[in-house]
Amino acid sequence: MFIRNVDEGLEKLIRARLPLPEEVGDVSFDAPGRNWSAQLSRLTVNLFLFHVDRSTQPSRAPQQRVDANGRAQQRAPQPMIELGYLVSAWAGSPRDEHVLLGDLVSLLAGISRLPEELVVSDAVVQLQIGASEPFVKAREIWQGVGGDLKASFTLTATAPADTWDWTDQAPAVERISVLSSPSHI
Repeated sequence: MFIRNVDEGLEKLIRARLPLPEEVGDVSFDAPGRNWSAQLSRLTVNLFLFHVDRSTQPSRAPQQRVDANGRAQQRAPQPMIELGYLVSAWAGSPRDEHVLLGDLVSLLAGISRLPEELVVSDAVVQLQIGASEPFVKAREIWQGVGGDLKASFTLTATAPADTWDWTDQAPAVERISVLSSPSHI
């Protein structure tokens, strides 16, 4: 579910800050192959998830909360996962695509994490333009999805996985008492 949360946060960011309202254009997460691109008729920002890997960042710290019933809960540290997206812009002409792609780069280059109000869960999602692995080349991704080489860039989003569920904590100790009885010798 955490990947869907990151996807939704990225779409909200692009729609709100690019801006790209739904009546003007689309945000897609499909593989940008030839068949897919032939069906496009509107401005489209494509965020193709091509890479998922464990991050070298340390796991997220343990979390604590109080649920709706007032029970104290805890969650074990969540492992950090890197999501690699190939970001491309689709429009009626290469010039329009370059303008849209430039706007995307300008937007994402100035943000190191998704704003909290755009993240679906309580996750902190870090963003970085460029692949975390230097050997990842856009042309290899385009070739892999069967698409034509196109101006694009990679975006790495690092987020905590939903590995561990919330569990109830033992009740807090509020009082200690000692019971003793007189001893008879």
